[in-house]
Amino acid sequence: MNPLIPVMVVLPILCALLLNLLHGRDRTVKALAVAVAVLLPVIPLLAGYGVHYFGGYAPLSENSTIAAGLPGSIKSSYLYSFHPAITYVFGSAQRIFLVILSVVTFLAVLTSLNEVRRPSGVYAFLMFMGTAAVTAIVLTDDIFNLYVFFEIAALAQVGVVLCSGVERNYETALKYMMIGGVAAPMLLLGVAILLALTGNVNISDIVYSMRSGLVNPGSPLFLLASALLIFGWLYGTGLPPFHTIKSAIYSKALPHGSALLQAFSVFTFTALAIVILRMFYHVPLVRWVMVFFSLAGMVLGISMALMQTDLRRMIGFLAVGELGYIGIGFGLGTAASISAGLFQAVNEALITACIFLGFGTIFYMTGKTDPEDIGGLMAYKPGLAGLVMLSGFIMAGVPPFNVFQSKLRLIQAAIQAGVPELGILMILLSIVTFMTFMRAFYSVYLKPEPKGMELESRSVPRSTVFSMVVLIIICTVLGIAPWLATSHFTALIQGLII
Repeated sequence: MNPLIPVMVVLPILCALLLNLLHGRDRTVKALAVAVAVLLPVIPLLAGYGVHYFGGYAPLSENSTIAAGLPGSIKSSYLYSFHPAITYVFGSAQRIFLVILSVVTFLAVLTSLNEVRRPSGVYAFLMFMGTAAVTAIVLTDDIFNLYVFFEIAALAQVGVVLCSGVERNYETALKYMMIGGVAAPMLLLGVAILLALTGNVNISDIVYSMRSGLVNPGSPLFLLASALLIFGWLYGTGLPPFHTIKSAIYSKALPHGSALLQAFSVFTFTALAIVILRMFYHVPLVRWVMVFFSLAGMVLGISMALMQTDLRRMIGFLAVGELGYIGIGFGLGTAASISAGLFQAVNEALITACIFLGFGTIFYMTGKTDPEDIGGLMAYKPGLAGLVMLSGFIMAGVPPFNVFQSKLRLIQAAIQAGVPELGILMILLSIVTFMTFMRAFYSVYLKPEPKGMELESRSVPRSTVFSMVVLIIICTVLGIAPWLATSHFTALIQGLII
């Protein structure tokens, strides 16, 4: 077992608890938050691939001392590979996901500490607790453990919104919690049905039971369980019918909070999609349901973004719409499409964080989010405007950046899978995304400055600009050398496709 695997979850939890206790001690909060945020991306890079069994309770097949004395009837049975403990799996795909998540967390924490007058231990607690929860969701091979951290991540997101101080944030947070009070129990009910049918909550054991014929995977109850899991997946990630409340959550958080919340959504989306595919890949209906809701999220997200008069809400809807590309990759179910979907997940977490931070500087400088009240900012910050414009190009899929690579691969995968219509739709929606972004960019930076517009600040924290530059550099590197990310997905894809 690799001791660094649980540290990826335990360290941010301990840091979160300490930051909460130290609230009010500004220097200590800053030093501790930055130190742990710097460590977070390092640990996945140092950790070796492997499996961690909590309590040390490994399957009999991995305990040579006990296995040597077992009768043949046990060694040839299901019990020989049964997982008695909560299990965390750390492979190459988990490494790239957690490195990207940790980088976004570091930049969000760094930006938050420099954009506010006094650092908040409570706010930092929520950021690190959410990071720990999503890390556990990515690592766990136990579906009930996944549900527990799914709930923790949802509560952390609500807390980030409550701490923002944005107008009507309490109302939005309450709505999200009320909807979660229905959606999360549906996910738990799906877990309970799987436990009743298989006698297990370990995902590998559930998959083994279904593939070896120990249970009937065509049972109506299995289809019901899949429907309940997909419902929880839609809620956690913001696909329809939850796209409106999810975009509202983004718009009511501070920009660095929105950047982190979107990363949470992306990797929760990916982890749950992987679980659903592992268990129900053999059911084409499940995959086409994923395609349907992903496509609906893309269309509705981008359509709603076009109608917004609030910059934060517009970016929130665009962020929801971009998630649909990932879901289409999973739903098509080919090796090429899943690889492209995983790559899009990595790219989405990076560039959407950059977009939120970039447009957050507009609010920081003007205190306004309605494009009608803003204009002429190019004259004040031309370099920053260039970074914002570049991030919009990347999100829309302009070459040679990373999103261009992943969207091109998704379009090619759709054509190879025999559904070129999906490829055409993805191209059209990318064009509309570009038009939506450029309209907002023109309103803020290029149109004449409105009479009476006053700047609350003529400067932007250097940490914000630094964070945007770092994210754009990573996007550029992954666009030029996409294999740096895609080479990590091979083993995971082989385990998904039957």
